[in-house]
Amino acid sequence: MSIEPEVAPGQVGIDAERLARLDAHFARYVDDGRLAGWQLVVSRDGRVAHASTYGWRDMEAGLPVEPDTLWRIYSMSKPITSVAAMMLWEEGRFELTDPISRWLPEFAAPQVYDRGSASAPFTVPAVEPIRVWHLLTHTSGLTYGFLQTSVVDALYRKAGYDILAKTGVDLAQASRDWAALPLLFQPGTGWGYGVSTDVLGRLVEVVSGQSLGDFLRTRIFEPLGMADTRWAVDPDGDDAKRLAALYVPSPAGGKATRFDAIGKYALEEPTMQSGGGGLISTAADYDRFTAMLLREGALDGGERRLLSSRTVRFMTRNHLPGGVDLDRLQTGGFAETTFEGIGFGLGFAVVRDPVPARTPSTPGTYYWGGAASTAFWIDPAERLTVAFYTQLLPSSTHPIRPQLRQLIYSALTD
Repeated sequence: MSIEPEVAPGQVGIDAERLARLDAHFARYVDDGRLAGWQLVVSRDGRVAHASTYGWRDMEAGLPVEPDTLWRIYSMSKPITSVAAMMLWEEGRFELTDPISRWLPEFAAPQVYDRGSASAPFTVPAVEPIRVWHLLTHTSGLTYGFLQTSVVDALYRKAGYDILAKTGVDLAQASRDWAALPLLFQPGTGWGYGVSTDVLGRLVEVVSGQSLGDFLRTRIFEPLGMADTRWAVDPDGDDAKRLAALYVPSPAGGKATRFDAIGKYALEEPTMQSGGGGLISTAADYDRFTAMLLREGALDGGERRLLSSRTVRFMTRNHLPGGVDLDRLQTGGFAETTFEGIGFGLGFAVVRDPVPARTPSTPGTYYWGGAASTAFWIDPAERLTVAFYTQLLPSSTHPIRPQLRQLIYSALTD
């Protein structure tokens, strides 16, 4: 599905000439080789006011970015899985304070890293069980192997979990494998980016009795009309040409260089459906998802309701213990941006105060991004949703996200 503007920017309080500055700024990223291509969507009041593309979805094949390009959204999958879990919560299937071991018995007796090396770690028992809200807020103590900043993530890599999941492992087995590894910290005492949302996806499977993919398809994608969102693209199908290639910065000069070693996996149906980072989508599909959230759980005049308005408001408040900023609790190596003035809700980072980051925003804005430099945010006060899609690993390579905010907010005129 393609996406096109539905309303003139001026009709919704956005200056069209200032939006042109935005496009020109990111065009330079392509012209000087830092990015292969990109797509941008700006919506206000639930209507698309700006949709632009630039550059190449596949430089080597000479294929430009088009409105229906398929992008690897990686960790922008996390809010979708979080919504899935909260749909089950609304049905009374669990409470946020429930220990996850009630459904995932492998987590009945977690151990926490205390000291030692990856070859001889010393652990202590967890004094608090991992609860559902710990998964949603990344306060579980679970981590990622690819962060490469702690003994615990070294243990993940040793167990076969790096930037990719262990070969041939499904989500149920991955959950058991992660449960056998020590936690980075006592549950609820820190914030650590990791496989929490993947374990949440496994919880969705067990509670619902469906695979994660079937639940997302029947309960979220089909109701919202997200027909292009999936785990993989058939390499022999027509959609394979719509898929953006994956790139990394070259060690010499930093220009975007094709990276098929990871990119090829988007052409294979995964054994493990990663709710934390496995989805492929289009700008049109994800705009439907963010529009649903902006409208507090519903689309199309309330005909398609996934969540209660109260649930969305609850999810997008700061749930960190004591209401502190995320940077006060952060443990581990995820530090591509400052987290001063930022809290974390149930599936999203939440802006508490934009001043410490020196980047314009509005308190209550919630957001996240993906490993290939994609990003989105939703600003309820400004009735604004923004999403940027590109294909460069890692997302910390360029300051795309703060620059987007700087240029978008300076284009608002009402």
